[in-house]
Amino acid sequence: MDIKGLVSLTHSQGIIRRYFIVNGFDGALTMLGLILGFLFSTPTEINNIINVCVGASIALCVSGISSAYVSESAERKYVLTQLENALITDLSQSSHAQAARIVPIIIALVNGLAPLLISLLILLPLWLYKSGMELPISPLIISVFIAMTVIFLLGVFLSRVSGISWWQSGIRTLLVGILTAALIFVFVR
Repeated sequence: MDIKGLVSLTHSQGIIRRYFIVNGFDGALTMLGLILGFLFSTPTEINNIINVCVGASIALCVSGISSAYVSESAERKYVLTQLENALITDLSQSSHAQAARIVPIIIALVNGLAPLLISLLILLPLWLYKSGMELPISPLIISVFIAMTVIFLLGVFLSRVSGISWWQSGIRTLLVGILTAALIFVFVR
């Protein structure tokens, strides 16, 4: 059975979507927090900013992959055991067993790669600046705008699930980003 079939068999589409949104949101807010922290602090070399942010991105990725794999693997094994007990048969060679092995890996990868990829996108202006590209404004400010845009777009993506308008959902998540920035401004300055 292919991956799409295994995901469908286990009804995991919603779980995958939630993990993507939740951890993507974590990645965006973490980068927003770090970048604003650097903006409101004494000037720091771009290499140090990049290193700290990439370190946090990698930690989010590893945490996301490992935590999701451990929890989802246990859940899938539990469901498989329950199904075997209900059917009074060994399902170790079935599509259900294959799904119990593969789906946790898929979920774990989504859970870990979402914050990593979103974080790297937000850090793109810093790498461009480091490589010598002239930017119209500070790369940190551009990264803040990218982070806010990603946060808004995650809300737009959620609108497909929630049934509310895309701009309402986007504004709702953007307000979380703005609130985060305001709290950082108040407590870090």
